[in-house]
Amino acid sequence: MNKVLSGTILLAFAIVVPVSTMAAMDVNIGIGIGLPPPIVFEAPPAVIVIPDTRFVYAVPDIEVDLFFWNGWWWRLWEGRWYRSRYYNRGWTYYNRVPQFYFDVDPGWRGYYSEHNWYGHPWNYQPIPEQRLRQNWKTWQNNRYWERRGTWGVQRYQPRPQKQRQELRYQRQEQYSQRPEVQRHQQQMQEQRQRRQKEPQVREPQHPQQQHSQGQQRQGESQHQKSQGKPEQKHGEHKR
Repeated sequence: MNKVLSGTILLAFAIVVPVSTMAAMDVNIGIGIGLPPPIVFEAPPAVIVIPDTRFVYAVPDIEVDLFFWNGWWWRLWEGRWYRSRYYNRGWTYYNRVPQFYFDVDPGWRGYYSEHNWYGHPWNYQPIPEQRLRQNWKTWQNNRYWERRGTWGVQRYQPRPQKQRQELRYQRQEQYSQRPEVQRHQQQMQEQRQRRQKEPQVREPQHPQQQHSQGQQRQGESQHQKSQGKPEQKHGEHKR
């Protein structure tokens, strides 16, 4: 009866709470890290592709940074990164900085509002969310935006690889100095230290495992005795 009642409650919970929300709850409870507040959209958001990146898209007309890259939506909140397959739900904690982030110019919002990218007219094209979802992988494989005129920036020459690497390093240093990032790193370090201080608890063995291990030790003991006893040849007699 109790099993039936428990199963009924679990089934009702699964119906009421979406699967993505349940997964987010598991992450939240399992590692003790909160989830970001929801972003409310009246309609699916349009994105733009950011120049000098490898197919990083951003939602420009909201106050928070919301990116799309490599099939995932990415969001930075209180020094922590989250990702989801959806732009408005299903966020889960991501325990490191995503690879694309240090390619993103921190001043991209200002350049967006001015339609200008480092002195060059930036004729960006808003991309509907549905079109992005259907085409992002093909665009990535075919280097679509670079071939169409360097991300919509007129007469713009992409930065050399060495300069891009130097900019990535500078942005990484600036990112690590953010107060919210430092607070999060401190919290994670304290959690690791607490886990290291916790005593290691060995899981109790099943009685069947103990019995089989005892038989194995007994068999090994008998085998060692038989190996240590000299072999008696036929026709020999003990004296």
